[in-house]
Amino acid sequence: MRVVVTRPQHSGERTIQRLTEMGHEALPLPLSEPIHDAEAAQKALSETQAAIAVTSAETIRALAALDQNLSPYLSRSLFAVGKATAKEARNLGFTNVLASEGSGIELAELIARKEAGIQQPLLYLAGSPRAAGFETRLSELNIPLRTVECYHMLDITPDDATLRKFFVDIRADAALLYSRQTALRFFSLPFLRKYPHALAQTRFLCLSEAIADSVPAALRAHADVATMPDEDSLLALLTTE
Repeated sequence: MRVVVTRPQHSGERTIQRLTEMGHEALPLPLSEPIHDAEAAQKALSETQAAIAVTSAETIRALAALDQNLSPYLSRSLFAVGKATAKEARNLGFTNVLASEGSGIELAELIARKEAGIQQPLLYLAGSPRAAGFETRLSELNIPLRTVECYHMLDITPDDATLRKFFVDIRADAALLYSRQTALRFFSLPFLRKYPHALAQTRFLCLSEAIADSVPAALRAHADVATMPDEDSLLALLTTE
């Protein structure tokens, strides 16, 4: 199958490799790129002794730029969304990593169980834009929080020639959508709005129901949702019709 990968270049490389190993043709179509602010992360880490929370592996990549300056903080508790983010945190040297299975809401509930009676605000090293679920649920659970943005995603608009090649000349069989922001960005691309029939034969494989809700109504029947919000479950959709 011809599968469009909408992830940023760095995080998309592993996905492309996995698709190739599965026998698919991977079509890279990054719609954003991260701009890291490691200094903001280091300043926040130096000002608090609290546990750390991350909801994206991109945060871990931002922290990697600190190199040896990160060493004093590697023993802190770090709460991460998903196995992949937790693995990157451990690979970077964090020794006390706890992971939720899926969403930011589940991570908030894990923190509430593990950090009952927390007094010092949890340090959330975040990106922009981001989903509100994690912060909203922590507020509902009365968990104090300090949010510090250590990266932001810069939009990329693919050229029309690439979009024509992927969706018109030989149409893609599927497109992988990992976030609501990416889905909204994808469906608002001027070329695809100009040629809506270009997507008529493409399946949209979504990491969550919230992402699937971002698929235009006319294409909603082509959207499938992973059974769990992780890449293994997402790629498993390629074997189903």
